[in-house]
Amino acid sequence: MSRDRGPRRLRRLGRSALTAASVTVLSVTASGCVVVHGEREILPGATKAEAARALADFTAAYNEANGANDPSLDADRVTGALGDIDGAKLRAGAENQPGGNPKYVPLKLTDTEFTIPEKAGWPRWFVAASKANKGRGEDRWLLVFTRSDANEVWQVSYLTIASAEEIPDFAKDEDGFAQPVTADAADLAVAPGKLPQSYATYLKDGGSTFAAGVHTTKWRSDRAKNAARPGLAQQYIDEPVTSGDYAPVGLRTADGGALVFFTTRHYQKQTAAPGVPINVTNADVKALMTGDPKQSLTLESISNQAVLTPPKSATNQQVTFLSRIQGLTSAKGE
Repeated sequence: MSRDRGPRRLRRLGRSALTAASVTVLSVTASGCVVVHGEREILPGATKAEAARALADFTAAYNEANGANDPSLDADRVTGALGDIDGAKLRAGAENQPGGNPKYVPLKLTDTEFTIPEKAGWPRWFVAASKANKGRGEDRWLLVFTRSDANEVWQVSYLTIASAEEIPDFAKDEDGFAQPVTADAADLAVAPGKLPQSYATYLKDGGSTFAAGVHTTKWRSDRAKNAARPGLAQQYIDEPVTSGDYAPVGLRTADGGALVFFTTRHYQKQTAAPGVPINVTNADVKALMTGDPKQSLTLESISNQAVLTPPKSATNQQVTFLSRIQGLTSAKGE
């Protein structure tokens, strides 16, 4: 997520020579060996043609996997938070509908706008915002495509859904390329790399880092209400997830802030008093559950967020949620 930029001459050279693999600059050492310096050059994450192919490939694999309830069919097209959420959903589907899902309506993504940042080195990534044939007509599906080197296929690591009017304008150069933000960007209210831990801490302790809303104040309020039901105690643990394809990625917005995608993991443990049964009625929970919930049930989920973090120059320093998608990944009875 680097914002470092080289001389304009090198940037334009990189754009004109960009291929699916990437441009490399070669030099010959005294021993005659070829040394590759391509990682040092600022390049667009992808061409628009390459991005369109990646979106088509993802959609085809996603539809095939969801129609068959078979996570192996799109395993090479999803990764990170979406890979965990999608994989668990399909494993549960395979258990509950082993013959596939006859009611599945294939996903169609249209009216797509690609936002492609320039950066040096790997991983490289870009964002696709599409209208879908599912959900509300005013919504857009935001997908983050990533790959760690030129020999890999593009995979979707983040998927969130937001209304078109809420998606911000991005800062772009004269050639239409966006600006990524670094994990430690000091000019933002909260740096992208600190958001996962900040959110986990907020859910536990509260505070003013995040603006009020469904995914902040309301979620904490709902947890408080459910914490102590008659005969059943609820405990919550929230963790940041930041390595590899789970790392936060962000784009500079036109107002100087950033749109950031990041991942957290959540545990909800239900513990019953002696003689009080834990009734599991959800089919997906049953499908993903190991053990027997005689005394307790622990639910594990992954959540991927899209938030707007303002610049430090803004009057309001609170981080605002654009979207959040959470999916159950495992259940354990004891």
